[in-house]
Amino acid sequence: MLRKCLTALAVVLAGVAPVWSETQVPASQAEIALGFAPLVKEAAPAVVNIYAKIITETQVRSPFMNDPFFDDLFRGFGQQRRPRVQNSLGSGVILSADGYVVSNYHVVGTASEIRVVTTDRREFNARVVLADEASDLAILQLDDAEDLPFLTLRDSDRVEVGELALAIGNPFGVGQTVSSGIISGLARSGTATGAGRGYYIQTDAPINPGNSGGALIDVNGDLIGINTRILSRSGGSNGIGFAIPANLVREFVRQAQDGAEAFQRPWAGMSGQPMDADLAESLGLGLVEGMMISDLHPQSPFMRAGFQVGDVVTQVDGEPVNSPPEMVFRMSVAGLGQTAIFTRVRDGVAEEVEVALLPAPNDPPAEALVLADRTVFPGLEIARINPAVVSGMGLPFSATGVVVTAPGPYAARAGIQVGDILVQVNGKGIERPKDVDRALREKTRWMQVELMRRGQRVVLRFRL
Repeated sequence: MLRKCLTALAVVLAGVAPVWSETQVPASQAEIALGFAPLVKEAAPAVVNIYAKIITETQVRSPFMNDPFFDDLFRGFGQQRRPRVQNSLGSGVILSADGYVVSNYHVVGTASEIRVVTTDRREFNARVVLADEASDLAILQLDDAEDLPFLTLRDSDRVEVGELALAIGNPFGVGQTVSSGIISGLARSGTATGAGRGYYIQTDAPINPGNSGGALIDVNGDLIGINTRILSRSGGSNGIGFAIPANLVREFVRQAQDGAEAFQRPWAGMSGQPMDADLAESLGLGLVEGMMISDLHPQSPFMRAGFQVGDVVTQVDGEPVNSPPEMVFRMSVAGLGQTAIFTRVRDGVAEEVEVALLPAPNDPPAEALVLADRTVFPGLEIARINPAVVSGMGLPFSATGVVVTAPGPYAARAGIQVGDILVQVNGKGIERPKDVDRALREKTRWMQVELMRRGQRVVLRFRL
């Protein structure tokens, strides 16, 4: 009945004479006049307002910091940092009767205090049980919650361009608001701004600040995706909004309910590039589709499965793949510990290959180390480079040796940064973290550190 009403409404609004089948004809004019009201009445109670308190640090600047006489005297004061409380406003969607709620990482991921308010004005304290900045998703658990209304997750791979959609959230803090539109694009990767990356559903349903974490639903009231960002020069809605697909949300909820402390996605150990006409022609392919593998880590599960540089991946479990973000999305949805079927094209011949979806191996052991006070750089945090470190820090596959995971106050002052790969200290080669510890314990008047930073050789030399 509801679908008939909405279909009739869409046709009337478009000003087109409807062509009805027997099952599509609305029973009365009253059904058309209902609009989206029945749908909103059913779905809106599962969309909540979220109030988060975030504590950040701000640097206290001394008015004498640039004065040549007082600079040294007030240098310590200029480096002080003080806590600052910021309030964040957003939306969330209840996904289970016992109070699992999904929202965006940028709304609650770093919050120290979270309060969730339902449409019937009930308030709950909440805590983040699983969050991932890269996906811009966070799962909350409400305290003492039971028998809550919730939305059902739809298979977002079955969503089609042109479907009617509603966005429900709390824009600008004015209260719960509903906006309507259509699904205007699929497989949008790398177009949303901010921390989120990957694969999005695009809609023209207006999304504004405060809508983040809210629901994008279909005409059946099922959750298509979580509203996350807009493409705008002014900050207001220009009709291009993005939602994180429900299939990825489903995997987040599963891992949260299984007790995962951090979202775990399979490791590809590969890099690739989207196909274009010139690349397809050079490979002798008739269609411009898929992603060409441009590099493989020696320990990549794809290398063990027989993949090579130059192979083209066109599908994962029957779904098309045309870019690295889509590959990451498909592997994340399939789930860690599972297997997936990848369609590989080599020399113009397509073949299906099964690949195990595994985490990046911590082999050899990272041997993470924090340098003690007796060294030149106390507080410097370092680790041996292995696939897990490469994946976590975005290092090139060819990287070896020891990487800086956190410089600490003294090394940072000397110019050392996160991601620097240490090559030599005072002329001594570095292979493992203990080599760095040993070299920085030596008493010397001068210190020289050779490192690689974003592919460039850097030499730091300073007096102790």
